[in-house]
Amino acid sequence: MFKRSILVIAALVLVLGVASVSLGAPAFKIGIVTGTVSQGEDEYRGAEYVVAKYPGMLEHRTYPDNFMAEQETYIAQITGLAADPAIKAIVVNQGVPGTVAAIRKVKQLRPDILFVIGEPHEDPPIVEKEADISLIPNNPARGQSIPQLAKKLGAKKFLHYSFPRHMSMNDLATRRDLMEQECKKLGMEFIFVTAPDPMGEGGLPAAQQFILEDVPRQVAKHGKDIAFFSTNCGMQEPLITAILKAGAIFPEQCCPSPTHGYPGALGLEITEELAGNFPAIVKAINTDIVKRGMAGRMATWPVATSYLNTVAGVEIAKLALEKKINIKDMAAVQKVVEEIAGVSMKFERNSEKGQFYRYLVGSIIFGKDVK
Repeated sequence: MFKRSILVIAALVLVLGVASVSLGAPAFKIGIVTGTVSQGEDEYRGAEYVVAKYPGMLEHRTYPDNFMAEQETYIAQITGLAADPAIKAIVVNQGVPGTVAAIRKVKQLRPDILFVIGEPHEDPPIVEKEADISLIPNNPARGQSIPQLAKKLGAKKFLHYSFPRHMSMNDLATRRDLMEQECKKLGMEFIFVTAPDPMGEGGLPAAQQFILEDVPRQVAKHGKDIAFFSTNCGMQEPLITAILKAGAIFPEQCCPSPTHGYPGALGLEITEELAGNFPAIVKAINTDIVKRGMAGRMATWPVATSYLNTVAGVEIAKLALEKKINIKDMAAVQKVVEEIAGVSMKFERNSEKGQFYRYLVGSIIFGKDVK
């Protein structure tokens, strides 16, 4: 009787297992770790999109807003995901400090887990060695392209806001130096201003208030033909708000995107109809900017890079787990990212054989390039 019961249970388990496969249950799960809406809305919204697209496949976590002071919590979130044997890949966007330590910790016990990192903050050679694949806008190339765009928008001066923590990051420091060199070539004065660190005393509100107060001071001092740039995501909305009011120039955000700072600064509601429809969002932003008399003075990329890094990261992880893509094949990875973005890109590797991929997208100027 006991043996017969065991056989019946085993048969039921087998039937239920087959049924679950036939109902589309995922063969694996993917973990996603992003910032919160207050720290990085685009990457968070990207996670919402893929969670809805692949029901039951994804586990989403958010890292602490003050991630610099709570690295142990952040690392624990990643190792917690890895503790689930069904999780076969983890996508992290943005790859804030502590990501490399988390990967190393996980790989000691689960070397099989695939790590896809969007916008890594730590040194590229170190990230490249530990992560299976990374996606990031080409910051060194942007060290030239952003001043060139600013010049095209009519800038005579270029002001760069940042703080010591960001300037200790290799990619951002390199980009800053290249910006200064490019400005000199273009005949534009380069101005560096140290802003409060959003991770410091006073937090993000203090940093945002500084931007709102400092932009009009700088415009009063240098005139309206000055372009502004900041390395911090949380500063983008107040920066755009202040620039719109002062009539200055804004070439693009730290993480270029139509939805990064522009909707909040313009009071544009992203409705269900607009959500994820970037061409429609771009048109709505364009209409408002033109009405405000700022045509030809503001720009961005036509794709949301932080949103893209999350969505593309999940797609690449899924395809890799299904053995449908070789992550070492840059052309194959580029094709996936371009299909999601809906635009062509320039891709390059950080090193000859690594999977730290940098990409560059052509900018759009509001009031000029938008139809």
